[in-house]
Amino acid sequence: MDEIVKMVAEKAGITEGQAKIAVQVVSGILKDRMPDAMASHVDSYLKGEGDAGNLSDMAGKLGGIFGKK
Repeated sequence: MDEIVKMVAEKAGITEGQAKIAVQVVSGILKDRMPDAMASHVDSYLKGEGDAGNLSDMAGKLGGIFGKK
């Protein structure tokens, strides 16, 4: 998660503490809106254990959850 937090902080021009809160909020919202099996992959990815390829495959499947076809 540290890498994502640093990227968010840099791109948004905020502190790493603020970015960490933002990443946690967004990941919580995403996990609330997706099936449990997918939500566990988000946690793994944020901990550095996940596979970016699998996460990008999941992202494509999430379109329906957020209204995209």
